[in-house]
Amino acid sequence: MSIKRGEATFGSDATSSSLNRQRQVQTTRRKTMQTIKCVVVGDGAVGKTCLLISYTTNKFPSEYVPTVFDNYAVTVMIGGEPYTLGLFDTAGQEDYDRLRPLSYPQTDVFLVCFSCVSPSSFENVREKWVPEISHHCPRTPFLLVGTQVDLRDDSNTVEKLAKNKQRPLSPESGDKLARDLRAVKYVECSALTQRGLKNVFDEAILAALEPPETKPKKRCVLL
Repeated sequence: MSIKRGEATFGSDATSSSLNRQRQVQTTRRKTMQTIKCVVVGDGAVGKTCLLISYTTNKFPSEYVPTVFDNYAVTVMIGGEPYTLGLFDTAGQEDYDRLRPLSYPQTDVFLVCFSCVSPSSFENVREKWVPEISHHCPRTPFLLVGTQVDLRDDSNTVEKLAKNKQRPLSPESGDKLARDLRAVKYVECSALTQRGLKNVFDEAILAALEPPETKPKKRCVLL
């Protein structure tokens, strides 16, 4: 299936008049588009926002600002048909544990993220993130995403991990966890270099449109 990314627009706190006009122009065209909702979850500082900004703008953010909630929209061509890919960024901090699920209704696919150089974020995939989305959206497919793969070979990062008797997480570790948790699959990327970045979202789109037969697709609905 051919997937091509088109233009991007940005979310809830973008209020410029030019963007509003752009949205008005796009409204008529998008009425006929199908929409795919993709929500990104994971610990704070694992690179969720960088992942989305790098994909939608081809730019890497210069500073870290914790997200409360934000969203982005990208037009993608799938098999020659236009789709709106809605990308929803969420806060990983515990302070937002009650607020975060408000973004889950009607989700088609989740990206559950951890940093390849943060063993604690990897453990929290099993301990927190998959249980959370499985509780609220038990039949919605999810991908396991390893971020910051460029730091696997960064000497300063490796040295810091070694001081705590830790090391970067391998692709094999991600594959195994994905199988254990019944994720659609494991993918990894670098938002900085964009290595594997497009593939993450291509796989998310495929998971939303063609979920595994053993896990029938059902959009998330909070009761």
